[in-house]
Amino acid sequence: MTVGICGLGLIGGSMAKAYKESGHRVLGYDINDSTLGYCSLAGITDGVLDESTIGECELLFVALYPVASIKYLEDVARLINKNATVIDLCGTKAKICECGFALAKQYGFTFVGGHPMAGTQYSGIKYARASLFKNAPMVLVPPIYDDISFLDKIKQLLAPAGFGRFSVTTAQKHDEMIAFTSQLAHVVSNAYVKTPTAQNHKGFSAGSYKDMTRVAWLNENMWTELFLENREPLLYELDNIISSLSEYRDAIANEDADTLRGLLRDGRIAKEKVDG
Repeated sequence: MTVGICGLGLIGGSMAKAYKESGHRVLGYDINDSTLGYCSLAGITDGVLDESTIGECELLFVALYPVASIKYLEDVARLINKNATVIDLCGTKAKICECGFALAKQYGFTFVGGHPMAGTQYSGIKYARASLFKNAPMVLVPPIYDDISFLDKIKQLLAPAGFGRFSVTTAQKHDEMIAFTSQLAHVVSNAYVKTPTAQNHKGFSAGSYKDMTRVAWLNENMWTELFLENREPLLYELDNIISSLSEYRDAIANEDADTLRGLLRDGRIAKEKVDG
């Protein structure tokens, strides 16, 4: 199978390595010429994905920021093979899926929204690895939801990545959930390390600090775009946590042990219910 990958950063580069290790022909494109050269020299890609080769692809991954993904699809849609499946790997789904579904209908190829729930705090091809997605969840936003054979085909196309399980949802539901499970965590982590106390934490921190701050080390350009594109769901989650934190602060400021104990108990119970 010939696989095209537009965007050879952490996610796209890891896809390229996974499919290459599985014996597939991989064509890649990245705006950074040094990344393209490295992928060619390292044997991660077999050739360049461009207007002359995109029609050879049976599977095409778009691993760019949301706005760039939309522009790329609009530019190349007319060149995509009608038998090809296109899967985007953006962190938000509403706008890219609206665009992808419309272009697929117009030009005859298949488009599926995708979001691999895997990554690191680092970015770039040098951190890409073939095993990044092994046993990780993959969220799919298909054009139809009740066609088992269609979903099985998509899962088979994604088999070389090694995903552990798949979730099928709508673009709206995806963005609402991601605002809570991913975007809110990045905002809170990034804000948490800004206290002056953080500069003196060495020798006083362990697992809790590491867990809370891992994703503070982020790509500010990408996350700014993702946060603003998913503005309403993220604001909903931020308003909820700000309100909740205010309750804890008031109980501590007022030395209200009963209220504080109740808040802590409710949080423990909520964690038990959520994660078992």
